Amino acid sequence: MGELVYYRAQVFRAEVRSYEMGQKSGLPQEKQQHGEAASFDPSFNGPIKNRSCTDIICCFLFMVFVLGYIIVGILAWLYGDPREVIYPRNSTGMYCGFGANQAKPFVFYFDLLKCAAGTSIMAAALNGLQCPTTQICVAKCPDTYWILPLEAYLPSAKPGDFFHKEYCQPSYDPRTTMTVEEVLRKEICPRFTIKSSPFLNRCLPDVASPMPSNFTLDGSNSTNETTQLVKNATQALVIAMIVSLLFLLLLRFTAAVMIWVLILALITVVAYGIWHCYWEYSSLNENGATINDVSFTTDLSVYFRVKETWLAFFIILIIVEVIILLVLLFLRKRILIAIALIKEASKAVGHMMSSLFFPIFTFTLLLICILYWGVTALYLATSGAPLYRVVTLNSSAPNCNNISGEVPCDPMKFNSSNEGCQYLKCIFYKYNEEGLFQRNVFNLQIYNIIGFLWCMNFVIALGQCTLAGAFASYYWAFNKPGDIPFFAVSASFMRAIRYHTGSLAFGALILTIVQVIRIILEYLDHKLKDSQNAVTKFLFCCLKCCFWCLEKFIKWLNRNAYIMIAIYGKNFCVSAKNAFSLLMRNIVRVVVLDKVVDLLLLFGKLLVVGGVGVLSFFFFTGRIQIDDPFFRAPTLHYYWIPILTVLLGSYMIAQGFFSVYSMCVDTLFLCFLEDLERNDGSIQKPYYMSKSLMKILNKKNEMTKQGKKK
Repeated sequence: MGELVYYRAQVFRAEVRSYEMGQKSGLPQEKQQHGEAASFDPSFNGPIKNRSCTDIICCFLFMVFVLGYIIVGILAWLYGDPREVIYPRNSTGMYCGFGANQAKPFVFYFDLLKCAAGTSIMAAALNGLQCPTTQICVAKCPDTYWILPLEAYLPSAKPGDFFHKEYCQPSYDPRTTMTVEEVLRKEICPRFTIKSSPFLNRCLPDVASPMPSNFTLDGSNSTNETTQLVKNATQALVIAMIVSLLFLLLLRFTAAVMIWVLILALITVVAYGIWHCYWEYSSLNENGATINDVSFTTDLSVYFRVKETWLAFFIILIIVEVIILLVLLFLRKRILIAIALIKEASKAVGHMMSSLFFPIFTFTLLLICILYWGVTALYLATSGAPLYRVVTLNSSAPNCNNISGEVPCDPMKFNSSNEGCQYLKCIFYKYNEEGLFQRNVFNLQIYNIIGFLWCMNFVIALGQCTLAGAFASYYWAFNKPGDIPFFAVSASFMRAIRYHTGSLAFGALILTIVQVIRIILEYLDHKLKDSQNAVTKFLFCCLKCCFWCLEKFIKWLNRNAYIMIAIYGKNFCVSAKNAFSLLMRNIVRVVVLDKVVDLLLLFGKLLVVGGVGVLSFFFFTGRIQIDDPFFRAPTLHYYWIPILTVLLGSYMIAQGFFSVYSMCVDTLFLCFLEDLERNDGSIQKPYYMSKSLMKILNKKNEMTKQGKKK
């Protein structure tokens, strides 16, 4: 009996101690359902140095899988046809530089523009595997610009007086009785040649050489204009990089102003919408236009002419405005915390400038993964004997409209003169799928896709964990910047790759499984779209939506798990659980910070991309005149193409810089929450957060005996 009383007393004391711990940490008891708050650890002062390997089993599986991926690549190289990648074929499927074409190692395209603009039905039927223009093997690429002169079109003109035999098909005879137009129509000789240089044994235009002023093609720019265009686009991208960098570094001074200006602008826009809807409603109410006067129609513009539509908009916008004002009223303190964290992130990036360029390393690894996947997929697809089909590129010609592209042929024996259509060609179609290796090519392609996704997700995880470790080192430095470790980014990278390869591979594998399921759903939906009923389409739509949401959630959870891994060095599951519990205990702060950061980064991207885009528009349209020839804008037929290219490049640059900043904010936020739970501002447990954050939370560090304060 006495032992029972003693045991109950011990349990009661433990519960009281637990309650007091919860009160001291500032956590309400209902938050304990998301896990216990982090306790004070006197030995903790940032990312743990003495750590051990985590998720060793997954690390082993990942290594075995990568080894298998390498074996797949080797098999693809052995059974595939490497000449298909290295050596080009002519239109008959013969390799250039081999056999009869031993002295002709280069392929020459009659009209290279058709390779990029071939959208005919025949090109689509052939999956775009063959460029829809005549290709011949030549001993050397053209070294001059030449175009067929106007006098060649005269009835008395002879083809032998104008065409260069070395760039015509081998069957061409200069003494032919055909006219020049017949030679061009049958694509026996090219209409023009461009000064070219061999690249992978393909004759491609030499962009370094200027194009003669008398050489023009319909709808095309000269080569020297293209070169100038590339220079101008590069200059615009450099401007985008500089603007992105300045925007991030200046956020420590302008974050608060920009956030409140954006919030005020949002309130003003909604208020204007309320006034405009009321004005439209009043005008239509005076005219008596109601919904009863309109029958059902698919023309949505009709509904904007009745007062009920604007009344509904009026009510909705009022509700939205009230919600925004209530959020600002009750969550203003959390908004101030988000702003302070954003400023602190800008300081962290300023002290670790190398972190801004770490995405270049990540991008390089991603590029290697993409290239390996692409080359492996190409070699797997080229394993087998080539098959050829009879096609025509002019289906409107007489007797050519019934050519389906499914009739097999032998390029060595095919003779178009024996057929009714004069524009027939025997070109490469695909590779034979017979044989043990060829029958399993599809399975190997699936392995290739899974390996590609897993490696891509692992590289992204490695980059996130590396940056998280570096920024965590900044936060947990008590005296900034003196206590910030040197080479924090490289040290964090070595910790991640040495101890946590298994954990990063585990998180990447979970994400890969979800992505593979999404790919399967998209494939099934594409295959069954013609035979689906309304219920099946609805189910597929729901499944795709659910797995899309699941992928987004897993990405978010993995991101925070990698932060905890970088700080504490625990395995993936424990880190994901701790990160999720910590965020759920502070869910309101999470939502506010996430939306504030999203709003700020969206504004930054719009500033960079929009500013550079507007500058490019005025520059490439000639509205900005600069006398310096280095900044001279070329005369363009279609200026939207370089503008869109600059916009895309600017967005990628801004995304690269801002992804580092976003990772910094997320890392500092988790460290901030841990700081609140671990410490109380006493001499033994001082806060590591900045003075601005302590001021917002009405907290401070007690002074030491020497009178020093954080």
